[in-house]
Amino acid sequence: MEDVRWLSAEQQAAWTKFVAVVELLPGVLDGQLQRDAHLTHFEYFTLAMLSEAPNRTLRMTGLAAATNSTLPRLSHVASRLEQRGYLQRLPCPEDRRATNAILTEDGWNKVVATAPGHVSTVRATVIDALEPRDVADLNRVMAKLLGTLDPDGKFGLHSLS
Repeated sequence: MEDVRWLSAEQQAAWTKFVAVVELLPGVLDGQLQRDAHLTHFEYFTLAMLSEAPNRTLRMTGLAAATNSTLPRLSHVASRLEQRGYLQRLPCPEDRRATNAILTEDGWNKVVATAPGHVSTVRATVIDALEPRDVADLNRVMAKLLGTLDPDGKFGLHSLS
């Protein structure tokens, strides 16, 4: 164990706070979305990513990348959202082997109705606690961590400024 590079006190304090945020934030986001919109955070994020796509359509593989998800997890959630009428899956016209996820009109209306409450929660729990410089630092630090966790850019977040 002599070659273990232990964390300094400052590093340990930062790590402990980071773990606490990683553990607490999903519950806060899920709680608000389930209470107000009967959606999990991942369901909302899936619908939101479709709402921002051209023609509100993405290949399932592209949607998996946009939502930082595996295809099996996304397929399971897409099935639930499809049953609720928020999205539909159809064969891709350019490549019949691929499947497109398309946000329905009901899905669009759900995103529009849900977004204000979600943004208020994000602001109240993260953004408003930070100074503008802190937001820039958070963006920079998260980009570094993503570079380590997703070096190939599989999830497509490296291009976000």
